[in-house]
Amino acid sequence: MIMNEQIKASEVQLTGLNGEDLGIVSRAEALLLAKRHKVDLVCTSLMSSPPPCKLMSKGAAKQSKNVEKRQASKQDQPAKVKEIRLTPHIEEHDYDTKLRQSQKLLASGNAVELVVRIQGKEGPRAKELLERALKDLADIGKKQTGIQVSGKQAAVRVLPV
Repeated sequence: MIMNEQIKASEVQLTGLNGEDLGIVSRAEALLLAKRHKVDLVCTSLMSSPPPCKLMSKGAAKQSKNVEKRQASKQDQPAKVKEIRLTPHIEEHDYDTKLRQSQKLLASGNAVELVVRIQGKEGPRAKELLERALKDLADIGKKQTGIQVSGKQAAVRVLPV
């Protein structure tokens, strides 16, 4: 955020304290207005000529800058992956409970990894269970990886839509 003397443009498109348009004024005149009202002159964008600038109270400019930083860092964080464990011999009620839990996690923006523990020759049954879960979660999530059957478990990762 460019403020006060850091602004190098000779003319600026000025907006007043209450949002009123003050038109195109020279940089010196804008700085003089800012000093007279005891506020900061803040440049909102450098992409246009003359650059749009606002008169803002001293604390508001810093506060809006901090809010923008926090929002940007929130968006940069990857979605958390939550693991939901199932068994091939799961009963219908338990399956519904795990499905609701998965839907709630996907709705809140988290990724879900569905994992089925396998013993012996339960591989095909575990794969069928995961395919059924993917079909039931299709409206709220999409699979990131295919169903991976390896060793003692079968897993699939589902991302929120």
